[in-house]
Amino acid sequence: MHVLVVHNRYASAQPSGENKVVDQEVALLRGAGHRVEVFERRSDDIAARSLPGKVAVPLLVPWNPAVRAELAARLRAERPDVVHVHNVFPLLSPAVLAACADAGVPAVATLHNYTQVCPPGTLQRDGRPCTECVGSAAALPAVRHGCYRNSRLATVPLAVSLSVNRRRWWSGVERFLCISAAQREVLVRAGMPAERLAVKHNFVPEPGVRRAAGGEHLLYLGRLAEAKGVRLLMTAWDEVAAGGGVGVPLVIAGTGPLEREVTAWAAGRDDVRYVGLYDQAECRQAIARSVAVVAPSTWLEAFGLVVVEAMAAGVPTVAAGHGAFVELVEDGVTGLLHRPGESASLASRIRRIAAEPDRNREMGQAARRRYEQGFSPAVGLERLLEEYRTAIAGRSALTRAGDTRASRGDGDSR
Repeated sequence: MHVLVVHNRYASAQPSGENKVVDQEVALLRGAGHRVEVFERRSDDIAARSLPGKVAVPLLVPWNPAVRAELAARLRAERPDVVHVHNVFPLLSPAVLAACADAGVPAVATLHNYTQVCPPGTLQRDGRPCTECVGSAAALPAVRHGCYRNSRLATVPLAVSLSVNRRRWWSGVERFLCISAAQREVLVRAGMPAERLAVKHNFVPEPGVRRAAGGEHLLYLGRLAEAKGVRLLMTAWDEVAAGGGVGVPLVIAGTGPLEREVTAWAAGRDDVRYVGLYDQAECRQAIARSVAVVAPSTWLEAFGLVVVEAMAAGVPTVAAGHGAFVELVEDGVTGLLHRPGESASLASRIRRIAAEPDRNREMGQAARRRYEQGFSPAVGLERLLEEYRTAIAGRSALTRAGDTRASRGDGDSR
């Protein structure tokens, strides 16, 4: 199969689960003998633009005509079987869908978050769930609240793009790949076409290292942001420490807007280590040495890659009991779920998962089995190709129907 992957890469200074998923899927397909090429832009490149170029970036968010022309020309020249769209913000824009239509190539889109119904894609505001823009044609509440980067001005391009491109997305994509059933349910309720929304979980490559003993630390691995539950974790860990601790330290790995706050909180403590941003090899080693991985997100995670990475290494998870975590973590079997947003509940689950080593080991083994059954590369490849074939067949059927109408004189002559 010949696949063209379309992706706007996130800034390299901060960890990106989406970048990782895209790279892993490209490698998976190529490793299976498929021809895969990439059409991409990089957010890192914005810094090198001239001042007028930087000022123009928000104007390109809803629509980038140059991208449409460039991609359409490439599609006509190379004729891939399918285009797989990931992130289009901020430099690509939904113009990529018009390019696919121009060239007559079917498009598949992975939905990594909720940007189809929420301008910042989080369904969260001020640390709490928010659905004000869901079903809203203009997404004005997001602008009013400044939901993207706490800025009304920065939110405007996203809100405009959502409003003017809604129908283009819904009609221009053959298959939307939701990364969890929880995400699909939200999007169907928001009015997206259910018949085009399929669930395809992200896969995780074999880590090459698994937990061999009981673990030597609790691990938080991810972006240091409010929505990821970092402040909640700090509060819960203080409660754990006040009760005597759990015998192992908390390791926090990552970077983000709360980095200074985390650094100050961890300074001078024996029970906390802030280690900054790990590379992939360091991440795998840190996970494999964990008593458990902690994922306390306060927003409704559409997937939760770190949870599955822990499963692959035979490590249980303590995760918030909402969003995709509920379908990824079987409470008491492959990990523990805490009540979302409640530090006391999180502290209780941390104590429990560290205090029962035999049960912890059993949960880790069950987590590994769950990975093998649902999130391995073999499973990921099968599901991905299945959705590509469905998209190609759908576009072929639509083309045949159009040809039939034209031959009968039923086509629109305008």
